[in-house]
Amino acid sequence: MAASEERDCPAEAAGPVVEEAVEGETEEGAQTFKDLGVTDVLCEACDQLGWTKPTRIQVEAIPLALQGRDVIGLAETGSGKTGAFALPILNALLETPRRLFALVLTPTRELAFQIAEQFEALGSSIGVQCAVIVGGIDSMAQALALAKKPHVVIATPGRLIDHLENTKGFNLRALKYLVMDEADRILNMDFETEVDKILKVIPRDRRTFLFSATMTKKVQKLQRAALKNPVRCAVSSKYHTVEKLQQFYLFIPSKFKDTYLVYVLNELAGNSFMIFCSTCNNTQRTALLLRNLGFTAIPLHGQMSQTKRLGSLNKFKAKARSILLATDVASRGLDIPHVDVVVNFDIPTHSKDYIHRVGRTARAGRSGKAITFVTQYDVELFQRIEHLIGKKLPAFPTQDEEVMLLAERVTEAQRFARMELREHGEKKKRAREEAGDNDDTEAAIGVRNKVAGGKMKKRKGR
Repeated sequence: MAASEERDCPAEAAGPVVEEAVEGETEEGAQTFKDLGVTDVLCEACDQLGWTKPTRIQVEAIPLALQGRDVIGLAETGSGKTGAFALPILNALLETPRRLFALVLTPTRELAFQIAEQFEALGSSIGVQCAVIVGGIDSMAQALALAKKPHVVIATPGRLIDHLENTKGFNLRALKYLVMDEADRILNMDFETEVDKILKVIPRDRRTFLFSATMTKKVQKLQRAALKNPVRCAVSSKYHTVEKLQQFYLFIPSKFKDTYLVYVLNELAGNSFMIFCSTCNNTQRTALLLRNLGFTAIPLHGQMSQTKRLGSLNKFKAKARSILLATDVASRGLDIPHVDVVVNFDIPTHSKDYIHRVGRTARAGRSGKAITFVTQYDVELFQRIEHLIGKKLPAFPTQDEEVMLLAERVTEAQRFARMELREHGEKKKRAREEAGDNDDTEAAIGVRNKVAGGKMKKRKGR
């Protein structure tokens, strides 16, 4: 599909004219990274990673980026977007080696670590140093990493601003490349003010790449602010999901949602699952419920500490657990090759999130299944999703009598899960109260005791 077919953003007319890259035709011609202009050292690194042929977005974006153009890359998830910006940056770094050369902004911490892994793998032979700057991790260690002046900084916007304001001697005045991966999500998570601050402190004379699977009005606004006559490489016409992905829906009463989930997991046993829930609490509850029923389930959500989040992810990647329950934290960019089935346990409120969620399976040419649970309250949201992807989805075949046989066991497990959640909440509360005396906050100095009239002491004496 030629890039010039991408015409789904009427708002663009207001901004600068964006060239459409008509590179789609070269797809057959350029079959190796060498043909695209990537240096031999990096071509060898690609071979070692098992990247034999460039993907379509890479065929379109890499030559333009090597010419020094600003690029907007639109391609579905799982299409090799990271390679499309990492290779040109490393190529340029080889020509003019310097510190703090490139900055990659990502919306989630896990994605930041994954991009860093790719940079390190591609640049291992040329000694590329990366620093990952994300929340939830000790900022002192990060400040030391930044003091060593790495070549590439991969960061979430909030923590980066923190370092720019508070870490002595750290600035991005020498920056040559700025990349925003999953640009629309960065803006949707209300990082807009942070992004504006970052744009103010980095040089105007730089190359900028925006990559995402979906384009929103906010991204166009950002594009006008941050890019100079950009070229747009789009390999997906409109929003669509990968061909090899089988998509189904399940229309069920919300009362029996858990029971149907257990039924689906039993029916498709032997596969690895990624189950998306809408809230951290529901993720935790469903994980406990499934564990009570003997499934190897593991949660991943924003209320877990960063070490636990990475631990969950690594266990799932290493196939030590077959079910990962996650909020939308994990719906963007995470590349876990062996996900066979994605279950939308709670339907996404933004239909574009559906594309990102189901993009966790059927990656890089493999096949996969996606099942969306639709309750009586979700019909409208589901119709929006069907409208967005331009497909009517088939129903997932179920035997209702068999499902109801599970109901009793599931109800029992729900009760246990609720009890465990309550206990966990109380434990946390208790830990917080006890920690009040031995950390370095105001409470430790006794300020809170004075202000609250000694309530803290009374509670302890009880």
